Amino acid sequence: MNDLWPQLEPLLAKVQKPARYIGLEDGAVRPEHGPGKVSWLLVYPDTYEIGLPNQGLQILYEILNERADAVAERTYAPWVDLEELLRARGLPLFSVDSHRPAGEFDLLAFNLSAELVYTNVLNCIDLAGVPVRASDRRPEHPLVVAGGHCTYNPEPLADFLDAVVLGDGEEVVGELTEIVGAWKASGRTEGSRERLLRELAKVPGVYVPSMYEVTYDGRDLVAITPRYPDVPERVEKRTVADLADWPYPKRQLVPLTEVVHDRLNVEVFRGCTRGCRFCQAGMITRPVRERPAEQVRTMVAEGLRRTGYDEVALTSLSTADYSGIENLVRGVIDDAPGGQPVSVSLPSLRVDAFTVGIASEIQRSKRTGLTFAPEAGTWRMRRVINKLIRDEDLYAAVESAYSQGWRRVKLYFLTGLPTETDADTLGIAELARNVVQIGRAHTKQASATVSVGGFVPKPFTPFQWFGQNTVAELRRKIGLLRDATRRERGVQLKWHDPRASLIEGLASRGDRRLGPVIETVWRKGGTFQEWSERFDHDLWVDTMAAHGLDIDWYVHRHRDEHEVLPWQHLSAGLHQDFLWQDWRDALAEVGLPDCRWTPCYDCGACTGYSIEHIVASAVPPAGGSQGTWQDLPPGGEVPVTLLPGRPVEVARR
Repeated sequence: MNDLWPQLEPLLAKVQKPARYIGLEDGAVRPEHGPGKVSWLLVYPDTYEIGLPNQGLQILYEILNERADAVAERTYAPWVDLEELLRARGLPLFSVDSHRPAGEFDLLAFNLSAELVYTNVLNCIDLAGVPVRASDRRPEHPLVVAGGHCTYNPEPLADFLDAVVLGDGEEVVGELTEIVGAWKASGRTEGSRERLLRELAKVPGVYVPSMYEVTYDGRDLVAITPRYPDVPERVEKRTVADLADWPYPKRQLVPLTEVVHDRLNVEVFRGCTRGCRFCQAGMITRPVRERPAEQVRTMVAEGLRRTGYDEVALTSLSTADYSGIENLVRGVIDDAPGGQPVSVSLPSLRVDAFTVGIASEIQRSKRTGLTFAPEAGTWRMRRVINKLIRDEDLYAAVESAYSQGWRRVKLYFLTGLPTETDADTLGIAELARNVVQIGRAHTKQASATVSVGGFVPKPFTPFQWFGQNTVAELRRKIGLLRDATRRERGVQLKWHDPRASLIEGLASRGDRRLGPVIETVWRKGGTFQEWSERFDHDLWVDTMAAHGLDIDWYVHRHRDEHEVLPWQHLSAGLHQDFLWQDWRDALAEVGLPDCRWTPCYDCGACTGYSIEHIVASAVPPAGGSQGTWQDLPPGGEVPVTLLPGRPVEVARR
């Protein structure tokens, strides 16, 4: 093995944060490579402090290293200072575990969780000494694969990726290991790479872009078809049926330097059925699969004892929706090693699921900040996006928080949503003003931080057909909010750069013709585009024009029901007619309650994969003991009998 450490160590004194590159974290492994093992380099295409806490990467890291036929190491995108030194000295990208050159691994596996990292992906491939374009790679080169939420439309990166995994990766990485292992044993002969890719395309959940032809008529995409009869016309996502079978990570990495989310993280459930129409994660991760409460408590207690952390985050898309959440939080606090106080954080809190009971349990430990996401400023707008929380739900939640001693809350909102009016936008300021007033009844220091992001439509959501707001329009709406909150004591307004939202939207719904654009932006130095100090809006706009592509056509126009979308040959398990009907319901301001506690809407996620929602408790969460269909004609509200965790019937509107 070629250990680059002797050449790397002298360089680290010349960079900002050398601890990003040394490894040696508690929980890290230094695996033994060998001829009978398939080597994976798991790559997070952002800096160490952003990538290390990523649970998906850590889970696969452990699963692969438990296998007798595989080894896995990690790397992260080197910051520009180290990249400059590596290129100047002819040194490649390397793993942080053993400082092995990236090009010596069998697979480079990227986690794609944000579109603006796409140029970093190309940069890492190139730094590894691997041809950037998949068509230029030979048998001796690593396979370049990717997973994560962005791979539900991988077409902008199709020229650069050998294979893509849709959905949960716990099972599929083993299947890929076996196929690649057999290929290695065969000698990786000339021409064998094409046969290998064809084999990978047969694995459920694996999409191989080179196995598909794309046809255009002018600027319209008209077809995406397999090149061979044994390649599937439609690639279905992979879904792990029971999280109890996958209690990972067992040994969470403890960094040697400051990182984001520097705490113990334990996933309590996967999936979400709230049906927020803007939320890709909630749509593509269905059905809900809760981890058993006792397993959660065990993972927390053992994790705190091993790592020395005094804070744990119970993670999911909406943690307060976990059945029996109050008892779980109480148990986590009671189980704290040595009786030491432990801080419990519940990310992604739903305001209508946050109660005084939850607040009182959390405040028993060290108090952390609370973040709620109303998403829209008015009840009308929240019906459109199916975030069915009323103003009084938010006020009750913050009342619970302030009454239990909290002094500040964070509120997340989107602007630029379908059918949004100025009244909806100004509703954000009104909500923030009222939240602070509620807090002032309990403490003079009450405050609210309001974060506003421009809405970006995502694949496999009901809003995938919506034309995104322009930069000018998003700026105008943010200006309305700035004027409305300027004199509000206790309200702090923050917002995301609308220009970055434009480029995110471009990559989110783009097709293969964006590949050359991404490559050009990268070659002109456009890396770390998700960092505000590095983002270059003009470079993207100029490059689109140079390639003869219309940014308005990709981002700002509405799509119709029959348009072939770039991800049409992939499946997140959702019926197309369900998504289209949900889009029509959004325009009609019709809301649909959580299907875990109401009859099934037949979206396809449960029936298609023969998996029902798995809940840890037989008791519905707060407010879930009786479900209603809101605004569904005829007859207004329709009471339903609930069997928690089991669809009662298939109901079509």
